[in-house]
Amino acid sequence: MPPTLLSAKHTIARARADPPALARIPSRSRRTLASLAAFGGVGAIAFVVDVGVYNLVRSTILAGSPIWSKVVSVTVATVVAWIGNRTLTFRASRGEHVGREAALFALMNVGGLLIAAGCLFVSHYVLGLTSGFADNVSGNVVGLALGTSFRYVGYRFVVFRPAPSAPTAQEGRVTAESRRSGETTRPGPEPLRTTARTPASPRRGDRHHGTPDPVHRTHLGGTR
Repeated sequence: MPPTLLSAKHTIARARADPPALARIPSRSRRTLASLAAFGGVGAIAFVVDVGVYNLVRSTILAGSPIWSKVVSVTVATVVAWIGNRTLTFRASRGEHVGREAALFALMNVGGLLIAAGCLFVSHYVLGLTSGFADNVSGNVVGLALGTSFRYVGYRFVVFRPAPSAPTAQEGRVTAESRRSGETTRPGPEPLRTTARTPASPRRGDRHHGTPDPVHRTHLGGTR
């Protein structure tokens, strides 16, 4: 067989023997990467919704009111982000209390907004970097990165963390039965062992027993 065919055959055999790179990644790391990808996708959609709604209401029903237009657009984008993260990013860990999750989700978004605003405040008013480029870097790069990281950690460990469920009636019944069975099958104290003592055989010439000694019987017969 030509060397080229041998090399190709050897390469195919090694490719079949070696697992793919994705399979070598631990399952927990794969879940984390999938969660981060979904989180980024939902965030991109929410950003598009924010910009689109802002320009729509700014040019129609709220013309001349940029502040309220931004309030409306951020509110709509937050609702979209909550629905997307609940149904895609954290669908495996979401709880049953929808109102609690919505309130915590809004709180985490306010925290991310304050982080971004704090970065802009420090850059503009404390460090004196007042150019437009510095404001964009501090607010839309550093502040956005820190705020997004804060939101992701808050979503994962606070918002979409299911509360521990109370044991059901069936589980309680099974536990009670297992405890009762354990009590009934528990070995008790070992009874004391008593050794039966065999009565001693009468000794020869013992006057306390009813059978006289044979020598004594002969002596009695001779004197009779």
